[in-house]
Amino acid sequence: MKRIAGLFLIALLAGAVTLGAYKALFEKDNYKWVSSNQEAPFLSTSALPTSAKGAGINEVDFTLAAEKTVNAVVHVKNLSLSKGSSSLSDFFYGFERQQTPQIGTGSGVIISPDGYIVTNNHVIVQSRQLEVTLNNNRSYEAEVIGADSESDIALIKIEVDEPLPYLAFGDSDHTRIGEWVLAVGNPFNLTSTVTAGIVSAKARSLGRNQSFIQTDAAVNPGNSGGALVNTNGDLIGINTAITSQTGSYVGYAFAVPSNIARKVVEDIMEYGNVQKGLLGISAANVNSKQAIEMGLNEIEGVYVSQITEESGAEQAGLKEGDVIKQIDNIAISKFSELTGYLSSKRPGDVVKVVVDRDGKRVTKNVTLKKQQTIILPVTGFMVKNLSKEDRKTFGVSNGVKIIDVPEGYGRYDLRNKVITEVDGNEINNIDDAKKHFEQISRYGRTSFTMINKDGEKERLILQ
Repeated sequence: MKRIAGLFLIALLAGAVTLGAYKALFEKDNYKWVSSNQEAPFLSTSALPTSAKGAGINEVDFTLAAEKTVNAVVHVKNLSLSKGSSSLSDFFYGFERQQTPQIGTGSGVIISPDGYIVTNNHVIVQSRQLEVTLNNNRSYEAEVIGADSESDIALIKIEVDEPLPYLAFGDSDHTRIGEWVLAVGNPFNLTSTVTAGIVSAKARSLGRNQSFIQTDAAVNPGNSGGALVNTNGDLIGINTAITSQTGSYVGYAFAVPSNIARKVVEDIMEYGNVQKGLLGISAANVNSKQAIEMGLNEIEGVYVSQITEESGAEQAGLKEGDVIKQIDNIAISKFSELTGYLSSKRPGDVVKVVVDRDGKRVTKNVTLKKQQTIILPVTGFMVKNLSKEDRKTFGVSNGVKIIDVPEGYGRYDLRNKVITEVDGNEINNIDDAKKHFEQISRYGRTSFTMINKDGEKERLILQ
């Protein structure tokens, strides 16, 4: 009996020692001391109800937008011919390489029940034959109605016997950063495929004074020309480009805003080309050394460095040094936002421009004018329509004025001369100049008739 009692006592003592060691070595006091002049700490909580599914993507319903979109997105196949790379022997001896067929693919969006389809210019460029496949696998031959390389938008048409499902253009100006969107296209020769993401940025420039919607919805080769829609199924963009070192999606995709795409399509259908309404200002390059020294890189808005002669900006009273802060109801913080909004306007449209002038807000109504300058095909000459002052100075009633030339033409002293004829064809304005310069052959002779400031006629022959 004494032995059992001794063992019990030893066990009890060992348990007490073990418990004490655990308390001392492993458990830490977790106190927050509050002095007499401090309030007790507390956690702020929300009284909003929570979802059993969790907040965020699970609460967004994409099914309605997907159902409205998939049957309005098509697959576009482009058959073109390529001569392959040329060599010196081809140039000197006239060898001609055999043309080889090439097939490119992309997507398109049906925008009318009678078969008009919007896609990217780079999807249909140099096409010899276009084939459109609907989501129900029916195929049609398509024709190009028109295209604009600058916005990368093209309009094609298929002939159908019955109305097609289509998407109407939404208002991309009201798209918000962080908003859920769907990208719908035909990558990898599949039928319509839907991916989801958010609007990552607006008015994103890729270095060509364009204005894109940036999204993280997965976009791959073959998605070009497809639809970017919001959760209501509104068409807010045409998927155009990705930024990737591999050629596949890595998280950045870009779409032409629907307001720009719609305007390009309407211009093509009504005028046959894109009508550009210009404000008539030049903006400072805020990343230049001089601009940084002046602090222009820290300005929120567009700094006006120059006013174009006889432009809407000049007539409305805009001045050099003004900072454009708003146009109509759109806040402007960078140049791509300004160009993006103006891309949806035409010559003759009036816009309300709010500028910061010496610390004061000034509002001007500016009538947009037609494009007055252009870079001519083949030669690369930059020319402008003649102003009243030009006509008086040069003593002419028609022609275009050369304002800049590539370095290769520097020795000809062409700047500030007026081209009146090209190969016997009269030049009245930049539209005439573009038309006739497009017909110039790189391997033939071209004759220019020009007038200098002394009113003397000069002729230049390039061959």
